[in-house]
Amino acid sequence: MNPIKLKQRSLLALSVLAAISGAPVFAEEAPAVPAEPTEIEEVMVVGRSVSYANNATEESMLLQQTSMTSVLATIDNLPGVLINEGDTFGSDDWSTSISIRGFSVDLDQQQIGMTVDGIANGNSNYGGGAKANRFIDTENLRAVEVSQGTADIASRSHEALGGTINFTTINPGEDEQLTVSSTFGDYGAQKIFMRYETGEIAADTYAWISMSSQENTDWMTKTGEAERDHMAAKFVSYLGNMDITGYISYDDTHEDNYQRTNLAQFEQSPKWDQLTANWTGIPYIDQSYRRGWSTLRENLFAYLEANMTFGPVDVKANAYMHKNEGRGDWVPPYIVDVNNDGENGHSELIHGNTYQGGSALGQIFFVDASGHSLAPIEGCESSLTFPYGGGAAVYDPACYAANAIPVGSYRHTNYKKDRTGINIDAVWTAQIGDMENTLRAGLWYEDYERKENRSWQKIIDSRVGFQFDETPYWVQYSSKFPVETLMYYVEDEIDLGVATLRVGAKKFNVDIDKKDIFVPSNNLSVSSDSDVLFSAGVVAPLTDEIEVFAGYAENYAAIKDGVLESASVDISSVEPETADNIDVGIRYTGLDINASVTYYNIDFDNRITYQSAEDVGGVDYLGELDGTYINVGGVTSDGVEVALDYSMTDKLGLYFSYTHNNSEYKDPAASTGFADGQRVVGSAEDMFVVSLDYTAEIYNMGLSTKYVGERSAGSFNVDSYTVSDFYLGAMVDSPVKGISNIDVRLTINNLFDTSYLGTVVNGGAWIGAPRTAALNLKATF
Repeated sequence: MNPIKLKQRSLLALSVLAAISGAPVFAEEAPAVPAEPTEIEEVMVVGRSVSYANNATEESMLLQQTSMTSVLATIDNLPGVLINEGDTFGSDDWSTSISIRGFSVDLDQQQIGMTVDGIANGNSNYGGGAKANRFIDTENLRAVEVSQGTADIASRSHEALGGTINFTTINPGEDEQLTVSSTFGDYGAQKIFMRYETGEIAADTYAWISMSSQENTDWMTKTGEAERDHMAAKFVSYLGNMDITGYISYDDTHEDNYQRTNLAQFEQSPKWDQLTANWTGIPYIDQSYRRGWSTLRENLFAYLEANMTFGPVDVKANAYMHKNEGRGDWVPPYIVDVNNDGENGHSELIHGNTYQGGSALGQIFFVDASGHSLAPIEGCESSLTFPYGGGAAVYDPACYAANAIPVGSYRHTNYKKDRTGINIDAVWTAQIGDMENTLRAGLWYEDYERKENRSWQKIIDSRVGFQFDETPYWVQYSSKFPVETLMYYVEDEIDLGVATLRVGAKKFNVDIDKKDIFVPSNNLSVSSDSDVLFSAGVVAPLTDEIEVFAGYAENYAAIKDGVLESASVDISSVEPETADNIDVGIRYTGLDINASVTYYNIDFDNRITYQSAEDVGGVDYLGELDGTYINVGGVTSDGVEVALDYSMTDKLGLYFSYTHNNSEYKDPAASTGFADGQRVVGSAEDMFVVSLDYTAEIYNMGLSTKYVGERSAGSFNVDSYTVSDFYLGAMVDSPVKGISNIDVRLTINNLFDTSYLGTVVNGGAWIGAPRTAALNLKATF
């Protein structure tokens, strides 16, 4: 984005705020507190009264993040949870990771369930998946509930080995009002957000609609672009014994990525990830051009839900759809020779020629004016030293005649996914003598098809820039992956007075196919059904304030369709992942103090790991996929999580969380390079958070500090780090007619500008975001 456009948008945002300040009054009274989703009956940071560990975000955790920040960052202070993103705003999916109890969602793994208002998100992987930040704008987030281990039996995910994260959206209020928000920050960051709440638009029916646009550069070279446009709407209709809720969101993002580094690179230059800011005209160097490392995604998501009561039975049913498409970009430093043109030059260089499938015959690095491939001068030694330690003579323009023309590619991996599904849950509450008994049952059905192909576009002139021919010269492969999921469960819970007991069982039936468009003989099909998965738990009150709980659950993650991508994968050797989770703990709920302590033990088998084609040593651009998947034995984890929420005075609050986690590999495959008993990559042994929040009259401020202990990146260890976030704000009733209130808030993330490594994967890590400040101005009319 050029500076003129940035300034124009900034002026536009300020103009909108100024203009609307004179608009008619939409709501004279403060909005009523909206009804909230039933998934979280009461937002309590230390968790609900259930037989497994769970925690939810509170308002201060939202205030510690900017209005531009991804919704993922809001849960980082909860016990057991570690969120790392490439920058403060979370504007790069490639470098994002979530870690809980040794389980991870990152470029390599999908082991934690994720839902939006209780509805499955459609996998969290980079290649065709979508995390919750694609579905919810930060200003529309109500709260996030994290079940760190055993989770609720009804949770909709076949990734949930290590618990589930449920992101919930706000419900419409009763009164008509307009909210306008504008955020400006470091690294060209700016966001414009508007939400209009309709009030009652029909009998007992309320709605809101919102729109936002945001952008920022990368923080290293300030040349990468991150742009996001988001639209969403929601309605709730209360119809006697039935409530109907509908939600729809559209998200369009373009993210230029950050690259992983190794320890030596980080120690040499802790503010640079080896991606470059300027186009040099030398393809080998320009493969590291930041704007050529990109993620583009569009997501359209919607659901319609009904909550009904039939005597003693409550029924919730919904139907949903999700469309996802986009691509991932790289800049290979050559043209792939895919057609034998003999003495006639290379047809791959001619606009309009597209070859479907087939294999690479070789690579074309430099050509003459007639399009014939050139060889480097015999005996020439390359002077290239960057990137990846340097390249051979075939890449070095100094090893060719002065009139040699460099050629290169812009490689797209194109993704598309269509999902539709239904959820049905029924709860029957009855008395057995003087004991209350609750029987729950439900099902989840989803049908989706994911399509993927890889296209190679010729860079029009590698000497000038990265602009590419929209018509590909080669479509390397094309596949589609139909997946059908059926999950059904039943659970009974009985209140004995002295304790509440529950026992349940659920099962997944998952059928996955691969249909190779070019080579039908590569078609694959696999059934990834689970065994019957049992769960049980008990909650026993000791006093009015204290309760103990224990829970057990058998968790499962289906084989992902990505495992079938490569024809070289022996699908018969890959098994679904399973994990047995045990939680035991105690909770205290008092007038000023809420606290919990949980001990957990996890036995995780058949761990599937993604072996990426990209690492700090270079990129295998011609690999049929970006990596492959293998089972690497398992993981054992045990640890303790502590959470404390203490209202020290009516103005000052203290929050504290501590996690001690011991996650180790067990019986890993020799090919992984891991040893039995080695610490799990990316998992910290110790973490703690201390947060102070102050509210007085119109002012609020807070300081939060998080410590993350040493982690393993496989071949090296990543040092511990400590980061602090600060916010200071004020909310005033506006003296201007028509404005209900004005809220101003300054947020500074990584206050002391700590240099550290964030997301960690095997063999590399992404550099953590530096100090970043943002100012938000919000007005309600």
